[in-house]
Amino acid sequence: MALRKEEIYRKVLHIFSGSIVPALILYIPMYAPPFSCFPVWLKPELYPPVLATVFTFIFLSIELLRFRVPFVQRLFYGISGATLRPEEEKKMTGATYIVVAAFICSIVFVKQPFISFMVLCAFIWGDAAAALVGQSFGRTKIGKKSLEGSTGCFVLCMILFLGVFQFVPHLLDSWNGKISILMAVLASLCITVMELFPVTFAKKYVINDNLTVPVITGIIMQIAYPVLK
Repeated sequence: MALRKEEIYRKVLHIFSGSIVPALILYIPMYAPPFSCFPVWLKPELYPPVLATVFTFIFLSIELLRFRVPFVQRLFYGISGATLRPEEEKKMTGATYIVVAAFICSIVFVKQPFISFMVLCAFIWGDAAAALVGQSFGRTKIGKKSLEGSTGCFVLCMILFLGVFQFVPHLLDSWNGKISILMAVLASLCITVMELFPVTFAKKYVINDNLTVPVITGIIMQIAYPVLK
């Protein structure tokens, strides 16, 4: 299958913009100065949920306006039209789902922002690898996706967990500076399998994987850490 130029633009945009939010979740509590925009009475650990709430409100507002206001719709398609998939013309975009997932992660893992960072980054990069590898080399179909694409997702996630995240400043301070191989395999498998087989509700409603994969993977990592550390 030929790799479309639009898909490359889409994944590059997702990687760039999607990596900023996890970085903010991880580092804002550490480095936000006392004279920042946050109230002095707000604990630093609550900075990410507050910021994620603002981002979520902005993205959802844009989604609502583009469906209802012709001017906003034209402006939106003029800026983002090349990166949209056909189904996103009448539904929320994947980028908005990722922002909502970041909002949920910032609350669920408010005491462990490093988990939010890892699952969001791993999913964003792994999902991009699955799409690009699958569309370039995919031959063995599994539903609408391919074995080759899923393999690319798994391999990239493993590289991130074992070869990249350990060098991100302060990311793994609470986990003694490392991720075990078993934890990396578990997290990578969770991301790969749920990216391949999206979560469904009532057997027919598919929940967008941009929303479910980071949250569920983070919860699994949180539960498994005492055993797999």
